[in-house]
Amino acid sequence: MLKGYIDAAEKRMEQELLLAHNIQDAALPKNFTFSHTGFEIFATMNPAREVGGDFYDFFFVDKNKIALVIADVSDKGVPASLFMMRSKTAIRGLAEAGVKPEEIFYRVNNELCEGNELNMFVTVWMGIIDLNTGDMRCLNAGHEYPTLKRKNGDYEILKDKHRLPLGAMKDMTYTGYDLQLDPGDCLYVYTDGVPDAININEEQYGIERMLKALNIYSDASMEGLLRAVKSDLDDFAGEADQFDDITMIGFRFNGLQEDQ
Repeated sequence: MLKGYIDAAEKRMEQELLLAHNIQDAALPKNFTFSHTGFEIFATMNPAREVGGDFYDFFFVDKNKIALVIADVSDKGVPASLFMMRSKTAIRGLAEAGVKPEEIFYRVNNELCEGNELNMFVTVWMGIIDLNTGDMRCLNAGHEYPTLKRKNGDYEILKDKHRLPLGAMKDMTYTGYDLQLDPGDCLYVYTDGVPDAININEEQYGIERMLKALNIYSDASMEGLLRAVKSDLDDFAGEADQFDDITMIGFRFNGLQEDQ
C-alpha cells in the first residue's frame, strides 16, 4: 500500500512538473515572423530541468520600437520558474506602458525585493531599438556581456556597463547606455549556460569557443546561427549532463525599408 501511495505521489509530481514546463514554455514568444521588415530575430531556451529560471522576450513598445530582453534567475527548478514569470511579466508590463528603461529596472528591482525570503535575484539585459534609426537604449543588470557584429566584421564581446541583478538590493538605480546599429549589424545575447557548459573532462565551452562558432556561421540566418551554436555546444559537451539553462537571442538590424 505504501509503495502505491509513493508511486501515485511521484506520478502527480511528474504531471505537475510537465504542466509547469508547458506553462513556462507557452510564456516565451515563438513567432519570429513580422510584417515589419526592418529586423530579423530568433530565440531559444533549453532548460536544464523540467522548468528553468532563464527567459527571453521581445515585443513592440510602439509601432517602430522593439524591446529585447534576456534574463537568468539565480536558482533552478520551480521556485526559479515562478520568480522568472514574475520578473518577465513586470518588465514587459512597464515597457509596454512606455516607462523608460532605467525606471523599469528600478521599479522591477524593488518589486522583486519585496517578499523575497529565498533571496533570489535575476540578471537581465534589455535593449529597446528604434527600427527607423537604429538607436538602441540598453541596460545590463549583472548579466553576461552581449556580443555585437558590425556588418562587415566579426562577433565581438561588448563590455557594457553592469549594475547589480534585479532583486539583489532595494532602491538600486540603473544607468543605461546607447548603442547605434547600422543596417547589417547583429546582436547575439545569451545566458551563462552557454559559456559555462562543460564536457566530461570538466572543461568549459567558454567565450572563445562561442565567438568562434558565431563567426563561422555569421552569414547564416538568425535561426541558423543559434542552431549552429547550440549544435557546436552539444558536440563539445558530449555525454556530460546539462547543468544550467541555455538561452540565446539573435537579432539582425536591416534598417528602414522603403515600404515602412
